[in-house]
Amino acid sequence: MEKQPKTTIPCKVDVASETGRLRAVLLRRPGVEIERMTPLNAANALYSDILDKPTVDAEYNNFCGVLERWTKVYYVKDILQELLRDKAVRSYLVNESLRHDGRRRTAGMSPADYALAEQFMDLSDEQLVQVLIEGYENPTWDGTSANRYLLHPLYNLLFTRDASSTVYGRVLINSMSFEVRERETLLYDSIFRHFFGVETLNVSEWNPEARTEGGDVQIASPDLLCIGQGIRTNAKGIDYLAQTFARERDHFNILVQELPLKPESFIHLDMVFTFLGQHRCMVFEPLLKKDGIFADKDTTLITIDNGKISYRRVDNMLSGLHSLGWDIEPVFCGGNDPWVQLREQWHSGANFFALGDDKVMGYRRNTHTVDALDKAGYAVLNAEDIISGKTDMNDYERFVAVFPGSELPRAGGGARCMTMPIWRE
Repeated sequence: MEKQPKTTIPCKVDVASETGRLRAVLLRRPGVEIERMTPLNAANALYSDILDKPTVDAEYNNFCGVLERWTKVYYVKDILQELLRDKAVRSYLVNESLRHDGRRRTAGMSPADYALAEQFMDLSDEQLVQVLIEGYENPTWDGTSANRYLLHPLYNLLFTRDASSTVYGRVLINSMSFEVRERETLLYDSIFRHFFGVETLNVSEWNPEARTEGGDVQIASPDLLCIGQGIRTNAKGIDYLAQTFARERDHFNILVQELPLKPESFIHLDMVFTFLGQHRCMVFEPLLKKDGIFADKDTTLITIDNGKISYRRVDNMLSGLHSLGWDIEPVFCGGNDPWVQLREQWHSGANFFALGDDKVMGYRRNTHTVDALDKAGYAVLNAEDIISGKTDMNDYERFVAVFPGSELPRAGGGARCMTMPIWRE
């Protein structure tokens, strides 16, 4: 296959904060894969319900439309389609996808898989991208049995945050906690190594039992990571990060917040805590008060000093940040009513994404959270007005861009979950 010139130009890869001016981001526009769920397989796909795609499409158009008005947006599909022009990358993704999928756990491949790999290799670049993401149906499927797919769909790929994480000048290829998401890392590893040409860190190669996911990894500053420890990121994964930076930095800190293992709305740190700017954060209040489901959840500050790693408990995330010299105040998800806080946290009310310092975006549906931001001095801007050109985000020192969300929140994530920053100033 003749290699063609790239039509998309890679940018630098560098993220040293959660709130620096966003210069490039990676997205996956939801595709047919989200329609390949039924009430029978939705739980295995890590969804609590099945989604209406036309509504998802309309909501996502508002979401990505805001980002396209602000920054350079890369789309997973476009990059993969370019990478597949390279026969070596193409062969790797085909063979490893088949080997990793479902029951195919051995080093070798069955004759049927070899035949399927050859079939995939003959597809056009666009067709192969669709197969790798949306899955490949078994042509002999009888309409009722469980073996509908010879290659399963990547139902969660719209959440570009999780399988890889830009950590300063490198990309962490995460070790996913659930088998249904493992194959996502193959795509991102290829994207960042072969398209962006950046060094990757692979936690599973260090220890197969170590787990990290991007929703738990927040790059607070050049010398501080905030990490959630729960059902998706475990202690071994955090140990990997601590040991990595202990080898490389004289001084470094990791602030760890323990999370409940259920319900599913608490899967990642960014579902209860996100940075809005250098001096403000969005918080689910029980996390700070250590009330209810957070009553027995520890907050630990890991300090690295000339290769020595030490641990001490702190009261909560804010006290830990204050002890490191941060002047930061909370805005509460759901406002001040505990009942409303629970309702809005469930639909990603704390999951904000910063476009810059005090310039954020999130779901419009969480009205009490948006009201709390309004009272804190954030201008409330509608996505539709931004996209049409009626409103210019650059005219505002502090704002929250709100976009509609009825179906997207039911997928289990918000604006931060659906974004993978590549470059921030």
